[in-house]
Amino acid sequence: MLEHRIESDRRSDDVDAVGSSHFRAAILPAEAEPRVAVLIPCRDEEATIGSVVEGFAEVLPHAAIYAFDNDSYDASAERAAAAGAIVRNVSRPGKGNVVRRMFSDVDADCYILVDGDGTYDPAIAPQVVAMLRDGHDLVNVARIPVDHESFRSGHALGNRVLGTLLKQLLGLTLDDVLSGYKGCSRRLVKSFPVVSEGFEIETELAIHALQLGVSVCELEAPYRPRPPGSTSKLGTWSDGVRILRAILGLMRHGRPMAFFGAIGFAFGITGMVLGVPVLTGFIHTRRVPRFPTAILATGLEILAAQSFATGLALDTVSRARREHRMLAFLAVPDGFAGRREGDPPAAQGQR
Repeated sequence: MLEHRIESDRRSDDVDAVGSSHFRAAILPAEAEPRVAVLIPCRDEEATIGSVVEGFAEVLPHAAIYAFDNDSYDASAERAAAAGAIVRNVSRPGKGNVVRRMFSDVDADCYILVDGDGTYDPAIAPQVVAMLRDGHDLVNVARIPVDHESFRSGHALGNRVLGTLLKQLLGLTLDDVLSGYKGCSRRLVKSFPVVSEGFEIETELAIHALQLGVSVCELEAPYRPRPPGSTSKLGTWSDGVRILRAILGLMRHGRPMAFFGAIGFAFGITGMVLGVPVLTGFIHTRRVPRFPTAILATGLEILAAQSFATGLALDTVSRARREHRMLAFLAVPDGFAGRREGDPPAAQGQR
């Protein structure tokens, strides 16, 4: 009788175990594919937007392709919709305003940001997604011109100058930071406070990644000239000045001690150079000089001390802002959590 009861209990436990395993299999969904969003800002690009949408749809068949029309005067929105894109309109002009709307409205696991002018190669997009899946948060696609018409001479010179400035001032190691073809992780996008309104948005995004200390990489891809009927919206001098101002502004906010320290050093050296003759005359004559050079030298030294003090105070504020950005970055779930190849089940559950 006792043996029969033990055997009955064992069978009941086996049935419960099988039933619970089937129940767990029923309520736990199979691992879903990552959601990829291709974001295409465009303004008056009816000659190219259709082919851009179709090119990315071909290489990323499961991606959601969005075309954000920046109040175009032509048929850009209609061409994008006909090619299969999800079309939305942003009336406020400026690429930065469009990107701000894109990043806030679209929810995905990874994002590919690309211009709608037909100059970038869609074939590289799967590799960008793979690099994001491997753990990179920003993938910058450096442009390799296929001929001399791809880059205007002014654009090429400005790109080199601004790239060198970013490397020297901020330590950014990307070769083509102004490229409009980038891959971004969900965490980077959702923690990015877009401030820029124009084409300086690419620089701001790269510096945001640099300040967070996240994984940034770069790969090269061919860069084609614009097809006939398509014109560039980028002004060589006007947008170059705006980008330069943005770099200085980002340095002022991101590295205030270096920024104001350099200004204070310049004031201090200038004041010393002007003050040496004044001090020499005082030593020889034992009389306080009254000419304007003494007043100017003293004023410059006061400004130098104020600049150093300002940089020191703002550096504390900047450090707190970086910590808040990092907390915002860490608060966003990783879009590829549990989907990276080679991760054991325990590690997948901990992401």
